[in-house]
Amino acid sequence: MNRRLFTFRILVCVAAATMAVGASLPQAMAGPGEWEIGKTASARGERICLPDPAILMQWEHRGKACRRTILNSTFDRAEVSYSCNGAGFGTSRVHVVTPRSIKIDTQGISGGLPFGYVIHARCIGDCGSAQAAR
Repeated sequence: MNRRLFTFRILVCVAAATMAVGASLPQAMAGPGEWEIGKTASARGERICLPDPAILMQWEHRGKACRRTILNSTFDRAEVSYSCNGAGFGTSRVHVVTPRSIKIDTQGISGGLPFGYVIHARCIGDCGSAQAAR
């Protein structure tokens, strides 16, 4: 392989990696912690400790090994497409209402059937402190 072709291939790989890293979840979104997930913003919902809030993007397929692709992302919004090796796929649109409160509109296929719904999630504290308070 000539030197120019080799250098070109390296530059293409670096550019692709940079574009993949550049796309991220909304900056305004809170990080790890205990989250409360429900059907409305005011209703009490399921509480879960999330080490990575990106799991909320694939809520229907939580616990599954999925590959996520961030289609677009701004300071307070993102659209994510994901596929879960034979378990289904989906697309989620995330709106960060406040850094600790988000709305997720999600739809796709799970267990061979279509799904579509909106969930509201809010970060209510650290996992350690929430568990200690119980």
